Amino acid sequence: MKELYRTNDPAALACASALLNGESIPSFVMDVHMSVLEGSIGILPRRLMVAEADLEEARTVLSDNGFEISEN
Repeated sequence: MKELYRTNDPAALACASALLNGESIPSFVMDVHMSVLEGSIGILPRRLMVAEADLEEARTVLSDNGFEISEN
């Protein structure tokens, strides 16, 4: 799994995940339960992960829809 997108915004994360799902690209959100450590204030970003084989296509899908994707 490779990190595709990182954000503190749960709505943006849900939108990105839905876009990938619409293109049949499986994704997984990591760090969802970190709020236990941070006290639910939303300072720790969540990461959207995809398989390495799907990484380039997923980057294209999100960048075509206005998401800023880093090229790590």
